[in-house]
Amino acid sequence: MLARFQTEVVFLFIGFCLIGCDSVTTVDDPLSAPEGPSSEVVGTDAGELILIQEILISAAVDDVWKAYTTSEGWTGWAAPKAEIDLRVGGTIRTAYVGEIGGENTNTLQIVNYVPRRLLTLRADVSDNWPEIMKRDAERLSNVVLFESTGPNATQIQSFGIGYTDSPELEQLMTFFIKANEGLLENLKVYLESGTRTEWSE
Repeated sequence: MLARFQTEVVFLFIGFCLIGCDSVTTVDDPLSAPEGPSSEVVGTDAGELILIQEILISAAVDDVWKAYTTSEGWTGWAAPKAEIDLRVGGTIRTAYVGEIGGENTNTLQIVNYVPRRLLTLRADVSDNWPEIMKRDAERLSNVVLFESTGPNATQIQSFGIGYTDSPELEQLMTFFIKANEGLLENLKVYLESGTRTEWSE
C-alpha cells in the first residue's frame, strides 16, 4: 500500500521551514556538500515535527526546476507517468500502475509557486492512505526551495510540514525518509548524467 503513494509522499513531506523550528545550515561551498541527500527531523514550539531533506545537484537551477514542473522532467526520476498543470490551483497527476485517471492515480495540488525558487504542494489523500494521514490531510503540505549556488549547482531544500508527534507517524516517518532519499538520488542521477529512471509496473 505504501508504494502506491510514494510519489505523493516525497512532495508532500518536503517543505519550507516555518518560524519556530531549529535553524537549517545552508551550503555556501558546493564542494563541501555531501554527495547524497541528508535528512533531519526538528520540532517546533507548537509541538509539531518538520522533516527536512536536502541535496546538492550539479545542474543549473533552470534544469532542476524543469525536472520538478514538467511531465518530461518528472518521468525522468519521480514516476513513470505524469501530467503537470503548472499554475496556482493546478495539479501534478502521476501513476505507477495503469493510466493517469485510473484508480491508481496520485494527485498533488499546486498551492503556490515562484518560478525557479519555490513550489508548495498538498496531496489529495485517497482511500489507500493510512487513516492518520487522512485525518491530518489538511495540515500536511510540502514546500520545496530551489537555490542556485553556482552556474551549474543547485541546492534543494525540502521540508515536510504538518507532522504531529504521534507513534503512528513515527512509524511512517521511517518510510518517508527512505523513500524521499531514494527519489532525490534518482533526481541527482537524472540531472547529472542524463540517465532516466527505468520504471516497471
